[in-house]
Amino acid sequence: MRVVAGSARGRKLKAPPPESGTRPILDRVKTALFDTLAGDVVDATFLDLFAGTGAIGIEALSRGAKAATFIELDPEIAALVRENLAITRLADRATVTRSDAFTWLAYTARHGVSFDIVYVAPPQYQGMAARALTQLDTAPLTLPGALVIVQIDPKERAELAALPLHNLRLYDERRYGHTLLLYYQHGDESADTRDADNIEDTADESALDDPRAQEG
Repeated sequence: MRVVAGSARGRKLKAPPPESGTRPILDRVKTALFDTLAGDVVDATFLDLFAGTGAIGIEALSRGAKAATFIELDPEIAALVRENLAITRLADRATVTRSDAFTWLAYTARHGVSFDIVYVAPPQYQGMAARALTQLDTAPLTLPGALVIVQIDPKERAELAALPLHNLRLYDERRYGHTLLLYYQHGDESADTRDADNIEDTADESALDDPRAQEG
């Protein structure tokens, strides 16, 4: 596991112990994600929710994000995020908070904080992705035009598709084996709207069909 591009390119990140249940995202999936985001990352404020190893937020910082916030409940994994930030020399633009993600979202939404990009990669099959997306929609931490990307197993897609969202609009989805990325934009009539036709062109890269590619 390494930083793919940017100022910390090539630096190896520490992985969690196998018993932690945290499964880092594959570098190839991470590369595809950031290729899709392209210039949106530069100077963005980035939220890495359910941060795991911090690999996604660290990649964003390496590629030019202005600041990144990492939310992780497990104290040992949160410490690992701090270690990886030290390894990549990106800690000066990072905030690591050990907290329950849903409690943190509720608290932060009441205080007017917002982010340009939110990445959501919770543990699977527990309804957490749908719960987080609902919370981000009803009490948004994003402004019109901002992005929310949710990483799930394809089997969880129907649960998210059934959500009655009001602020967030699905505009793209891409599948890489057992990893499905859903792209939402906080939109209104004045927001920068993206091409919803991308939803019909879901990428399915069988070469990335690896059950380990699940959690950031």
